[in-house]
Amino acid sequence: MITVGIDVGSISTKAALLDDEKFYYLLKPTGWSPRQAGLDCFTELLARGGYERQQVDFVVATGYGRITQPFASKVVTEITCHARGANHLVSDASLVIDIGGQDSKVIRVDGQGRVLDFVMNDKCAAGTGRFLQVMGAALGVEVSELSELARGRSPVTLNSMCAVFAESEVIGLLAAGREKGEIVAGLFQSISRRIASMAQRLAVPQKVVFTGGVALNEGMRERLQRELGAEVVAPVDCQYAGAIGAAILARDFLSRKN
Repeated sequence: MITVGIDVGSISTKAALLDDEKFYYLLKPTGWSPRQAGLDCFTELLARGGYERQQVDFVVATGYGRITQPFASKVVTEITCHARGANHLVSDASLVIDIGGQDSKVIRVDGQGRVLDFVMNDKCAAGTGRFLQVMGAALGVEVSELSELARGRSPVTLNSMCAVFAESEVIGLLAAGREKGEIVAGLFQSISRRIASMAQRLAVPQKVVFTGGVALNEGMRERLQRELGAEVVAPVDCQYAGAIGAAILARDFLSRKN
């Protein structure tokens, strides 16, 4: 039984192939065409693993561009897929925080990775990967450099979380002579407080699972842990949680079908 999960995000597209109990992953930038990004990711993943299209029994697409994938057997919301994927990565997960390119989600799950409740921010760029990209550009640094810049720095207070106004505020702080590291620490603090306020609506357990591309940022993970007052775990394959969940759900759908 071979299944594939495709998570087409606004910034990156992730694919996970599940062959029995073994996973294979691939990530590519989404670019201007989610449809093409999903197809390219799917095709390249199969080629790298030495699989033919006819060997794949079921494909689940999720994420921002899920409805654009003509090869998908089924589409499933990212909330459901991230919950299931996080449960696979951390078996005792009960609360999942996913910060993606264009939205952030806090999901309460049961022991099987089923969604019990969730809170989502998809109306504003604040608290998303896109927000960090914009702020990185304003600071003249790559997103990958932000964590190191903030290490050991005291955060400045930022008054705005609107991407437009925060960018102007960051430029003003630079002009006033504030160090980039202090500003980045302030950004991490502001985002973490926003996410923590979302999480508190669902109650925060002792351990929280952090998924999505932003979870790769150690500075962000540390600040979020401080604001939540709980252990925040970012698994090695945290960026693939949605695709992993989609592949597992594809296997479940196929099993019920058979």
